[in-house]
Amino acid sequence: MCSILGVCTPAFDEAQVLAALEKTKSRGPDSMRVVRTNNNNGYLGFNRLSIMGLTEEGMQPFAYSNKKTIQIAASGQDDIVYDMPEGCESMVVCNGEIYGFRKLKEELIGKGYEFISDSDCEILPALYKEYGTDMFRMLDAEFAMILYDVKTGSYIAARDPIGIRPLYYGFTEDGKYVFASEPKNLLTLTDLIQPFPPGHFFKDGTFTCYRDMSDVKEYTKDDIDQITEKIHDLLTEGVKKRLDSDAPVGFLLSGGLDSSLVCGIAAKLSDKPLQTWAIGMDIDAIDLKYAREVADYIHSDHHEVIITKDDVVEAMDTVVKILGTYDITTIRASIGMYLICKAIHEQSDTRVLLTGEISDEIFGYKYTDFAPDAEAFQKEAEKRIRELHMYDVLRADRCISVNSLEARVPFGDLDFVEYCMSIDPEKKLNKYGKGKYLLRKAFEKDALIPDSILWREKAAFSDAVGHSLRDDLAWLAEKTYTEEEYEQGIQKYEHAKPFTKESLLYRDTFEKYYPGQSEMVVDFWMPNKSWEGCDVNDPSARVLSNYGASGK
Repeated sequence: MCSILGVCTPAFDEAQVLAALEKTKSRGPDSMRVVRTNNNNGYLGFNRLSIMGLTEEGMQPFAYSNKKTIQIAASGQDDIVYDMPEGCESMVVCNGEIYGFRKLKEELIGKGYEFISDSDCEILPALYKEYGTDMFRMLDAEFAMILYDVKTGSYIAARDPIGIRPLYYGFTEDGKYVFASEPKNLLTLTDLIQPFPPGHFFKDGTFTCYRDMSDVKEYTKDDIDQITEKIHDLLTEGVKKRLDSDAPVGFLLSGGLDSSLVCGIAAKLSDKPLQTWAIGMDIDAIDLKYAREVADYIHSDHHEVIITKDDVVEAMDTVVKILGTYDITTIRASIGMYLICKAIHEQSDTRVLLTGEISDEIFGYKYTDFAPDAEAFQKEAEKRIRELHMYDVLRADRCISVNSLEARVPFGDLDFVEYCMSIDPEKKLNKYGKGKYLLRKAFEKDALIPDSILWREKAAFSDAVGHSLRDDLAWLAEKTYTEEEYEQGIQKYEHAKPFTKESLLYRDTFEKYYPGQSEMVVDFWMPNKSWEGCDVNDPSARVLSNYGASGK
């Protein structure tokens, strides 16, 4: 997954910078490097997880001079701290996957550029030299990057339009900026940590939006048949491009619609069995049987991870620490995801995981069945897309990366998201007696997964791992606070005020690791309480009147 750090000031010494970067060593356990920029202007740091371009030449930062990548020579602590090479024009660190980079690379070679590795990220300084900040609109990518322009002394940072790859920033006492993959990198470098806005780039103190996936200019006029055909083709292409890896690839398979479709598409595209992984509680796992049904159908090499109440309770504190959030539904869903990724890391050589996130935001949750009209449905989808980086995407990134794996998210493919957001919401409303009807219909003809799975009702992930998981966490909260302690405890907080013992437990745990940083998350993820049927006090779909057979 890799982690990056940009310290745009000489106010910190090498030991402080190394200590900050070390906090996300699990994101990039293969090697670490910090490079001092010229004139003692700051530092760029990188922890590497080797996925594309596995040789030493693929190690970052990448330095450029006269249309060539140039080697960086060690000059500091244990070959970790380096000086920027003489004659360097720009230098970059990037946590990302640049899809279609080979075509861009060929075009750059035609313009006289020379490269030394097979890394997709090596082309970024060349793109910057050719196109400046216009380069970001050209990228089909999941990325977060920091580039240092030697000529101007400017730091340029950018993040992909969905926010799949994490990036945070803060101000230093001397009025400069620091950037990093995770909040924990910045705790000792700044007083206030903020998420870098997706689809933006930063230069000279200004954030500029280069692509807003929630901004739909006009709806497509395609009919249902055209819509389902495009959904099918775009998602298939989104999966295909994410299978490109120099390291082993695996798949998270919950047995729900989204992860099953990703696996079904990948199985059709692959010439060998997939490595699929599922998790469930030892007493009441909902999805294990459905995941097994899909695995048998697509003939994958399937693995199951079984967890207990003790595993859930013991993992809570660790999960809050790695997530950097107090959000209820994110933490619940992360318990299972963290534990399965831990097992994958310990029991296999898999380095890349494809997941099923981002379908709900586009096609609807159980609660969006209560949307009063199409316009309200669309506005809710736009809100969810804008906030994704604080919730489901954050969950997938942290649970996977802390276990030294890389996440790839086909439903987050930019072409796919852009088209699906442009579908007339009148056609996305649940008028069909089945949520996500268009997505289901798009893959009906292929028979990539069992029909019973394709048309199965959605279960919330934390419930699907086992209804008892949520109950175990509620038990822990009840055990932690008396009623009086709860009433007193919630008074400590003004922003995102806890409203149950469980939410107070998460907030108190969050504050232990990230004191005073609650505004990194806008608020608790909840259904739209202004809609009839959605004024609930728990984010789980289980409390909604239309949950029905979803949890069976």
